[in-house]
Amino acid sequence: MFAVSKLVIEGGRKLQGELFVHGAKNSALPLLAATLLCNGESELHNCPGLSDVEASVRILRHLGCRVNRQEDVLCVDASSVDRCDIPDQLMREMRSSIVFLGAIAARIGHAKISFPGGCELGPRPIDLHLKALRQMGLHIHEHHGYLDCKADGKLKGAPVALSFPSVGATENILLAAVLAEGTTTITNAAREPEISDLVDFLNKCGARIVETGEGTIVISGVESLHGAVHTVIPDRIAATTYMTAASVTGGNLLLHSVEPAHLGQVVPMFEEAGCMVRCRENELLIQAPQRLRPIKIVRTMPYPGFPTDAQAPVMAMTTLASGTSVFVENIFESRYKHVGELLRLGANIKVEGRVAVVEGVDHLSGAEVEAPDLRGAAALVTAGLAAEGITQVNGLHHLDRGYERLEKSLTAVGAAIKRI
Repeated sequence: MFAVSKLVIEGGRKLQGELFVHGAKNSALPLLAATLLCNGESELHNCPGLSDVEASVRILRHLGCRVNRQEDVLCVDASSVDRCDIPDQLMREMRSSIVFLGAIAARIGHAKISFPGGCELGPRPIDLHLKALRQMGLHIHEHHGYLDCKADGKLKGAPVALSFPSVGATENILLAAVLAEGTTTITNAAREPEISDLVDFLNKCGARIVETGEGTIVISGVESLHGAVHTVIPDRIAATTYMTAASVTGGNLLLHSVEPAHLGQVVPMFEEAGCMVRCRENELLIQAPQRLRPIKIVRTMPYPGFPTDAQAPVMAMTTLASGTSVFVENIFESRYKHVGELLRLGANIKVEGRVAVVEGVDHLSGAEVEAPDLRGAAALVTAGLAAEGITQVNGLHHLDRGYERLEKSLTAVGAAIKRI
């Protein structure tokens, strides 16, 4: 038998104080894949201590890299990469493991991986990834749950037009194209800050990449890349989650190590809910009203729209608003799995397809709940902070994929929360 951790939250305490926001999970993972392309050692600073990051480290070590961590700095030496396969067990640990495909193919010319795992959020097909890589000369054979991929010599630059601005596909194309022969132009590329962070790192390593604006990226292939030192951008979803925690408890927080420009579509939602938000350089101050107002409509969209990853914790916040809030999920089909667990706490939410209607209630009541996925876990913690009585959140393996010691951070600003 083995022990399963849970969070025990005594709700009803205002959060007040200051917090530092850790590095972005959705940036660190493609950056770690990118280190595979470098001859020599790379240093990634502000690299968060997440289970998804550790899964990436295990993949890098399996492929032959030397990886060391000193506090928030990960050093990756990829000069001795000698494998092109990723075992099924490692691929299943996280959905974004598919981002290693482009890097391995570019570095070695051959890759054998299984289909990825991670949160079940409905269909997230990797067809866009595979179609683009095939355009660049990668021969891909799918059989028995594995992708066996080979290139005739180096990959070839090509024009790639994405039918949807997929973050993962854009990352895979970037990683494949930097060492390809010729020029690759991506149109309708993802525009998330994490994409720009990957481009910045690759250019530091000797790549030739230009973001021309409006979702167009031009990559001129180079012969080789060298290692570089880079600092991972702040995690905008973690920052948003802290903002919901402050708001739902009627508290106020000063967040350090944030990039306010990355929260452009998030801040107006909090202001609509009655919060006072002030930004300056790398700081954000949020002060909640006595009771939150509803948010008329939240539509998740590709960046620069409202992020799908922020939908669940923001929904948890609106369960206690003084009116009706409406959510429209335009990215993933199955991203309302947290709703059933919020209902256990006393929320009033109705879901019809991609639309969720939240009728604010006077109070939530503590209960035992099960996290369905990463952002759903954050939503349940948010709701538990405001619920009357004790809330127990199970399924912490989801939470630990994207939040670094969340309970420790929340305790530091007045929450009564512990992991047992």
